[in-house]
Amino acid sequence: MKLVTFSHNNLSRVGAVIDDVVIDSLSNANIPNNMIDFLSAGPQALLAMQALIDSGLGRFDLADVKLNAPVPRPGKYLGISLNYDDHIAETGAEQPKYPSFFTKQSSCVIAHGDFIHQPKVSDKLDYEGELAFVIGKRCRHVPIDKAHQVIAGFTIANDVSIRDWQARSATMMIGKSFDTCGPLGPWIVTPDELVDPHHLSIKTWIDDELRQDGNTQQMIFNCYDMIAYLSQAMTLEPGDVITTGTPSGVGVKMYPRGYMKPGQTVRIEIEGIGTLSNVVIAEPEALTL
Repeated sequence: MKLVTFSHNNLSRVGAVIDDVVIDSLSNANIPNNMIDFLSAGPQALLAMQALIDSGLGRFDLADVKLNAPVPRPGKYLGISLNYDDHIAETGAEQPKYPSFFTKQSSCVIAHGDFIHQPKVSDKLDYEGELAFVIGKRCRHVPIDKAHQVIAGFTIANDVSIRDWQARSATMMIGKSFDTCGPLGPWIVTPDELVDPHHLSIKTWIDDELRQDGNTQQMIFNCYDMIAYLSQAMTLEPGDVITTGTPSGVGVKMYPRGYMKPGQTVRIEIEGIGTLSNVVIAEPEALTL
């Protein structure tokens, strides 16, 4: 199942995508209308959504709705750094002994089709195409062999990074958390639709130029390793988003640098999930106090 958060007539709710049709959760009062509540409801919500799909009710053409980020404001948004062998090689870093995580503030999250802003304070705007997974169960101390049970599904992330601001702090948080630096989407694909999340092609284009061409089998720490490690330290909750690292080909390691510029389109495609696409624009004038 492909789960979405979408808006129609300026009202946001949860739905499912079947081909070019969106199934509207508002047609069934038993289905929670935001993604975190939906995931928290567990199998009961999925069964209710499947029943709605089978009923033929509550349908919109995909072209007539606005897709929002699948989890518009995740409680936790965690990214792993240096998790692909070829990306480690291009950075010149050593392979990590333990997974290393940073936080992206949830206010950075945007949807497929939304604009990425080149900030006024930097032109070092970079892309990182990544597989992301979404937690579906509240959990702690999860063993690796049971970690698959707490994943609600998988989506695409662009870990947009402001490289000079990222370098200013060992935590990388600010450089990863500028407004619009968290494209997610277009939907969450439930695990039953992916044969193996650790064997998926991942590609990133800037306009028509292929920049990244990797496979999730190159990950050093896989999704289950990450859950087992993180859950030793913190309770993971429904709607938490965890990104899994990026393959080689990031703009900062190109000569000359391949940073994104206004007018360009960044497009990330992951096998079995779909495409996440965003246009870059100059940061618009913002309201100030």
